[in-house]
Amino acid sequence: MDALSLGLAVVIGLLFVKEAGLPVPVPGDLLVIGLGVGAAQGRFDPLVAIVAVVLASILGGSIQFLLVRGPGRRLLIGLLRRFGVPEERVERQAERLRRGGVGAVAIARMTPGLRIVAIAAAGLAAIPFVRFVAGLSAGNTVFAGGHFALGLAFGSAAATIAAGLVVPILVLVALLVAGFVGWRWIAGRVARRKAAPSGLGETADWTDACCPACLVLGAAVTR
Repeated sequence: MDALSLGLAVVIGLLFVKEAGLPVPVPGDLLVIGLGVGAAQGRFDPLVAIVAVVLASILGGSIQFLLVRGPGRRLLIGLLRRFGVPEERVERQAERLRRGGVGAVAIARMTPGLRIVAIAAAGLAAIPFVRFVAGLSAGNTVFAGGHFALGLAFGSAAATIAAGLVVPILVLVALLVAGFVGWRWIAGRVARRKAAPSGLGETADWTDACCPACLVLGAAVTR
């Protein structure tokens, strides 16, 4: 396996374990954008990369769902309480998913911030597995596809400006900084509106909302 193939495999592996529920301190959207940048520069086949991303996210998400719906349910609720997340907050999202079915799961997985708790909430809601996978597949395909396309666009522009990895790295760093600043701004708005517990902005998390498009959507759900 050459270095490029190994790099692709590492990123796909990180996305898989992240979707499976393990805490990976790397923004998933930036990983996908980075793959798009690499594909734009001809480092690997874009079709192979995006298919691998979507499949990894579906498989990982399915594992997390089954664990939460089964043996991990009590453990998850206990951890949420320990970290100050009330069960009522998760239950509100779970109820939305019960009512909305496939469409609700898909939309939740497309929405920055909200997508972080969507899989666990679907597991706690005990949504039928087939419906969950259908919604997960649709939502992940749109979310990952959009970020991959963003990476392709940035990568194409970078290739015309400079060679090598300098510009793509600067782009990713800039997105990371913008994501952190935007997350702080969104978190501040949520804190000021703490009296409105139904706000979806409670789930905003910079680790999955670091690109400009995500920040816009994340800000919108705090209104």
